[in-house]
Amino acid sequence: SQLSSVPLQMLLYINGIYYIFYFLATLAMIIYKSQVFSYPDDFLAPDLASLLIMALLEVLRLHLGSKGNLTEEEAPLGLSLVTTVGSVILSVYFLVWQTYVLRADVILNTLLLCAYGLESVLKVTAIAAFVR
Repeated sequence: SQLSSVPLQMLLYINGIYYIFYFLATLAMIIYKSQVFSYPDDFLAPDLASLLIMALLEVLRLHLGSKGNLTEEEAPLGLSLVTTVGSVILSVYFLVWQTYVLRADVILNTLLLCAYGLESVLKVTAIAAFVR
């Protein structure tokens, strides 16, 4: 019988599309903030580096999650769950700790964190089904 999770696969796909939008919107907001506000030069590079690291983590996370779900292997799905922790930390950074936080930042990051939470629950459920 097929054990892979269709809702998880759909959420991974939707999250991949959403993250492209998230990345571009966050990059645009960082550029906007650096032009409109007195953005300290010391913080511009770390914010951009954090966004790029998050993008790399997201590609890895989505690839491992999709591969693990489709091949019904718990190891890639578990690694995807571990990389989700890094993505959550970076999302919280952009939600709370970055130099300037706009309302759009709050909305984008809250949606992303909700998706991460739902995805994590579905990943744990899928891993439990694969182990049986």
